[in-house]
Amino acid sequence: MGAALAKSNKVWIIGLAGLSLGFLISIAEPDLHVLAGQVSNVTSGVISKASLIIVVSIGIAAMLSIGLLRIVYNKPLNKVLTGLYFVIFILALFSSSEFLAISFDASGATTGAMTVPFILALGIGVSSLKGGIESEEDSFGLVAIASAGAIIAVMFMGVLTRPEGYSGDLAYDTTHFTSVIGPFIQKAPTMMLEVLYALLPILLLFYFFNIFAFKLPKKKLLKISKGLIYTFIGLVLFLTGVNAGFMEVGSAVGYNVAALDNKWVLILTGFILGLVVILAEPAVYVLTEQIENVTSGYVKRNVILFALSIGVACAVALAMLRIVVPEIQLWHYLLPGYLISIVLTYIVPKLFVGIAFDSGGVASGPMTATFILAFAQGAAEAMEGANVLIDGFGVIAMVALTPLIALQVLGLIFKIKAVKGGLEENGEPS
Repeated sequence: MGAALAKSNKVWIIGLAGLSLGFLISIAEPDLHVLAGQVSNVTSGVISKASLIIVVSIGIAAMLSIGLLRIVYNKPLNKVLTGLYFVIFILALFSSSEFLAISFDASGATTGAMTVPFILALGIGVSSLKGGIESEEDSFGLVAIASAGAIIAVMFMGVLTRPEGYSGDLAYDTTHFTSVIGPFIQKAPTMMLEVLYALLPILLLFYFFNIFAFKLPKKKLLKISKGLIYTFIGLVLFLTGVNAGFMEVGSAVGYNVAALDNKWVLILTGFILGLVVILAEPAVYVLTEQIENVTSGYVKRNVILFALSIGVACAVALAMLRIVVPEIQLWHYLLPGYLISIVLTYIVPKLFVGIAFDSGGVASGPMTATFILAFAQGAAEAMEGANVLIDGFGVIAMVALTPLIALQVLGLIFKIKAVKGGLEENGEPS
């Protein structure tokens, strides 16, 4: 789709396609459905699941369109991100603590198993026609710009609506089943309908594109159609598992660990979970493979994985520290963290700026949006003085932040090595 859009040579078509594709792909993102459901449960329906999904999808759509136009007009990624995060900081001044946590969590949750492969491929498709080093640099960063749209949209929602009546309680499902399979059978039909409604617009759009633009051969069309069927089955299984028990396990583990007398155990557990959870994120493998392919093996996937693991481990540990010490607020982490990230964009090679900001979104995928989020909420429910709505949310935001610094520091190391090794200034082999 990206290559077909770029070949049209019409800016309005690329902009319009960014809006429509961004909205449709976000609606289908399972992580966003999980987060929106949790927000609705904790706020007792004050912030409904449907409203949050639609608002976030609008934000993603607007920013995806801007991101594609940035590639077309060759605008520097660091300057675009500086402008976007300046708007976010201004909006943060008028946002409540609840909406601050939800907005940054929405940003991380939106960039999951559906959106990341799609947006990465779209960005590479549009930028590939330019060729050379510019194509390499521009192929990353689209996920980062799109995810900023989720933050801005939810903050606007909070500033404009200012709803009241938050409960701030975590409701555990007290339903008892006589069989292990019972909850899964009950949830499966609902999840099938949800996934069908989410994927149908993308399916229709693809076949529309194929009739009027792609005209793919039957063999390739069959392969893509088969992939869409696998996607449907995978999403149904994933969302059924998440809603029927996986998140409940996370909540139970968080609650029981936080209830222990030694509160440092919670922080250590958070660090260990963060260290291993990144290895279970499907979108991480998509991104690291994409990085290795685009850079022709110059940036190894194992190096990216190691940097991401350390970053995410620190993120979850710091989120647990915030639950243990309620005086620590989310903005105490986010403000200096994003300031450091933006400053680094002007120092490190351009390629690593895009990789770092895309990695931030990718790291906060299905595992974080489900198990780690539920773990944090369970811990906040058990911890005296903590608030589930304020302290239970925000962990996805932390997981999305730390890779920005970790990967850009890695880029700085590559730059220093390149200069010492007599390579070009931009960190690429001469």
